Amino acid sequence: MEKSGKKNIYLVGLMGAGKTVLGRSLAQRLRLDFKDSDHEIEARTGVCVSTIFEIEGEAGFRKRESRALAELSALEETVISTGGGAVLLAENRANMKSSGFVIYLNAQPISLYERLRHDRSRPLLKGPDPLKKLEELFEARDALYRDVADLVVESGRMRAAFVLRMIEEGIEDRWKP
Repeated sequence: MEKSGKKNIYLVGLMGAGKTVLGRSLAQRLRLDFKDSDHEIEARTGVCVSTIFEIEGEAGFRKRESRALAELSALEETVISTGGGAVLLAENRANMKSSGFVIYLNAQPISLYERLRHDRSRPLLKGPDPLKKLEELFEARDALYRDVADLVVESGRMRAAFVLRMIEEGIEDRWKP
């Protein structure tokens, strides 16, 4: 396969799929910079994502997320972990596709629920049935993740080291900054 020539690597997927943990490790192994779009938003606003959701709602957060992604896409040789809903806006998907190699970390809702069931920092999971919410998010977003992805890697119940190795093998012939 021909090298892509894209300058960044994006990790997309539902919350809890491992985008931040694997992104940091991948960046370190490839000797690239690492950015997490949620952390960038928090640094700029001085508050956590859940507070932004409380004050501005999901729509307000998505606007901030889109601005942050547009700025991050101007970087080069950077691994960028995106928020789980970054794929919802067509402009974000187009930005990622045009400026980077996109990896979808695919995990089934039950695996994500097992990882996140005690995590109180996820605003979309604060309702009465977090598993049902994860199933709904998966149903709504899976096709968008697949559409934007250059590579799909299963990350559900596998150890991070194994997933990282699969990512490295998957990008070896397809990505060069």
